[in-house]
This record gives sequence, C-alpha cells and structure tokens, in this order.
Amino acid sequence: MEAHLLAALLETEQPTFPFVALLVSGGHSLLVEVAGLGRYRILGETLDDAAGEAFDKGAKLLGLPYPGGPELARLAEHGRIGQYRFPRPMLKAPGLDFSFSGLKTAALTTIRGLGDLSDRDRADVARAFEDAVVDTLTFKCQAALAATGLDQLVMAGGVAANKRLRAALSANVDAKVFYPPGRLCTDNGAMIAFAGALRLQAGEHAPLGVETRARWPMDELRPPHG
Repeated sequence: MEAHLLAALLETEQPTFPFVALLVSGGHSLLVEVAGLGRYRILGETLDDAAGEAFDKGAKLLGLPYPGGPELARLAEHGRIGQYRFPRPMLKAPGLDFSFSGLKTAALTTIRGLGDLSDRDRADVARAFEDAVVDTLTFKCQAALAATGLDQLVMAGGVAANKRLRAALSANVDAKVFYPPGRLCTDNGAMIAFAGALRLQAGEHAPLGVETRARWPMDELRPPHG
C-alpha cells in the first residue's frame, strides 16, 4: 500500500508532504495522514468490504464479468441520475471509517424487487450504486481534510481510476487533488520499484535475506534509516 500511496509522486505535478491519502482498491479502503516517507497515521479504514470489493460485488449482482469495478462504471455511464438511491453508509457516524456491506444488501434488495432486469434497469442500478460509493468516499475525504487541516489529497489504488470519483473529489473537496497515472493505479512493478528507490535514496539499506510478512499495516512502517 505504501507503493500505491507514493505512485502519485511519479507524475510531473506531484504533492508535497504532508497530505491526506485515500487508498481504495479491491482489498483496501484507507484514509491516511502522510507526514513524510514512512510517517503514516491511519485516519479511517473499512469495517467490512473495501470500496473496490463493493464495486465487484455490485457488478456481480448485475451479471457483469470480473473484475467488475470497471464494468460497472462503464454501465453506469448510461444510467439515469436518481432513479434509485442507495445508502451512504456511516456519514453520520463519528470518525472516518467506512462500511460498504449495507450498500451491497440494498442493491440486492432492489434488484430482486425489479425481477427481470432490462438494460435500462441495469444501467440505472449501476449508476445509483456508483453514486453511493463516490458520495461516501468524497464525504469522508472532506472530513479527513477538515480534521487534519491539510490542503492536499492523494487518491491511489485500483478504484482511483474511476472517472466519476476523480471528478467528484476535484469538484467537492477543499484541497488540491493528485492521482497516479491511470496505468499505475492497479498493482504494478513501477510503483514498487519507485517506493524502494525513495527509501534507498533516503539512506535505507537492508540485508539480502528476505523476511516475508502476510500483512504489514501501514502505520507499522517506519521512516527510512541509514
């Protein structure tokens, strides 16, 4: 996840520390305060489904192929605004955590109630589903910026390629918004190499032996050391 977070620094126009990062993918939804390389504070995270996972599950309900997030977004482009409305989870809850499992349940209930879905129904449901995810992420990002007093936002991870989310953040948060190039939003070797190069440049060295960890929470990472 550190590599995803730092991928925006590969762009010509790039953020400077400190900033808030929204990391959204199939496995993660995190809001992080980034004070510098290796200096991360988790502000909020998902309590159940990640945003990308929610997109994939919503797409599956509509009979779309996996990975479903991009397919749902394409279908949503043909949907009408406001035909259906799904919940925006935890907007009134304290803190900056996310929850998307209720959104999937609401979509399932709506789809079952419609019976045989027409192409119009499917597009309208896809649009309502995408709008719910986008509104939730946008609201939480603005809350994170207000809580930290920062004025830069980085979005990274596979869901960062979503065009409607990019547009919503750029239009509705009080911050300059930065994104990695689209080809670097999903998992890729370039971001891993770049993150390693930044740590090497900062004086960090490690033995050639490899220590594997199945999970390495971002707030357990440390700044580079010589």
